[in-house]
Amino acid sequence: MLLNRCTHRAASVCQAERGNARSFRCAYHGWSFKNTGELAGVPYADGYGPDFRKEDFGLRSVPRVDSYRGFLFGSVQPTGITLREHLGAPVMEQMDLFCDLSPSGKIDLSAGTHRYGFDGNWKLQVENTIDGYHPNFTHQAFFKGVKQRMGANMTLYEGTSGGFNRDLGNGLTLLDSREFSRTDPLAKRRVDMIKLMAKPYYEALVDRHGEAHAEDLLRFNGTHMNVFPNLMLLQNQVRVVRPIRVDRTDIHVQPALLEGVPDVINTMRLRMHEQFYGPAGGGNPDDGEMFERVQVGLRASVDPWLFIGRGLHRERQDSDGTRYGQMTDELSQRGILHHWRKLMLAGESGES
Repeated sequence: MLLNRCTHRAASVCQAERGNARSFRCAYHGWSFKNTGELAGVPYADGYGPDFRKEDFGLRSVPRVDSYRGFLFGSVQPTGITLREHLGAPVMEQMDLFCDLSPSGKIDLSAGTHRYGFDGNWKLQVENTIDGYHPNFTHQAFFKGVKQRMGANMTLYEGTSGGFNRDLGNGLTLLDSREFSRTDPLAKRRVDMIKLMAKPYYEALVDRHGEAHAEDLLRFNGTHMNVFPNLMLLQNQVRVVRPIRVDRTDIHVQPALLEGVPDVINTMRLRMHEQFYGPAGGGNPDDGEMFERVQVGLRASVDPWLFIGRGLHRERQDSDGTRYGQMTDELSQRGILHHWRKLMLAGESGES
């Protein structure tokens, strides 16, 4: 993994977001690099004198790189905890649920990228992703339409829901609807529909995981999780948050298709993505509007604070040491901001 930064005057050398290249050329002064990072050419190189060594000016490598289930992670810090220590067993379990919907255990992000942005701080999107309090209000019109068309059970995001909001540590957070899904009629309908429309797919999951876990995989339908700081895995998509400035954020969303499944399954996943998250989706634009309203409110000099105390009195500790609360609680928001503050203060003190 290489830094996209020319070692001459720091301009980015690659503008494409996908594909392959044999070399990279900086458009600023023409320095060129092999795809392995070595500096290949410098225009008018004699101008740097006899002591100039091309070997010293290759593209810099990211100090630490690791992967899990095909997701590649890099750290610019040369030392620190490992990827598996950062993720922890609960997060890796959720990533397994996300990937194991494919009979081969692999997802496919080739469908394309949906890009959008909003005028607000990046953490507004991060904390919203695992906010189980807002859907019945922010997305009221969308859910009303879904309920009318499908008779869907929309109680997951009510104050008495059987779902959970989980703080998994290190800023990692989860909306956990697994227990809810086991008795949810809509989840059962999804499993029954897959058995009817794509029986070979269902049988392939059973062969790989056994019937009980295959049923769970289809009922759970992936995960709904933040991988701190800026990666989200949401049912049928991968989302990356890109901070641009303190009050501007860009979002890149890629529908997650499944390898080795009938076309009807991936078509269904794409339609589900488009319904809520797509450019003309019925839900995602609602969130962007709320983020911008919050950002305006944060400019106030009177009472500049946010209140994220919902569920503070009823937080519980799970057997693995992580904390959880009711689906609509703001436990995850507290966890994200606590970890963010910890990292920011460590940076000020010179700690890593």
